[in-house]
Amino acid sequence: MEVIKMQQLPTMTNKRGITAREVLKRDKVQINQLMLNPGDEIPPHAVPVHVFFYVLKGSGTLKIGDDEAVVCENDIIPCPEETEMSLKADQGEEFVVLNVKTPALN
Repeated sequence: MEVIKMQQLPTMTNKRGITAREVLKRDKVQINQLMLNPGDEIPPHAVPVHVFFYVLKGSGTLKIGDDEAVVCENDIIPCPEETEMSLKADQGEEFVVLNVKTPALN
């Protein structure tokens, strides 16, 4: 049995300048933990796969397509493939989310 201890995984700065951890990457799924500090933002972008976000800690603004909402701990937000999305840590606190892509991007 594989047990992944997220707090023991190394952090990196992703291509959008956000601290992240690669939690799991398989052919059919890719999971990253994104750790946004207050004021951090992931600019609008789209990916060619389905994505969902699971908020682990804090709150922030998530925009998917034309819809925008403040989301908080334990919220799950799906995003269809090829749909523009963005995240903002604009609520004065750390905003930590799992970003799950299916299937994984190469």
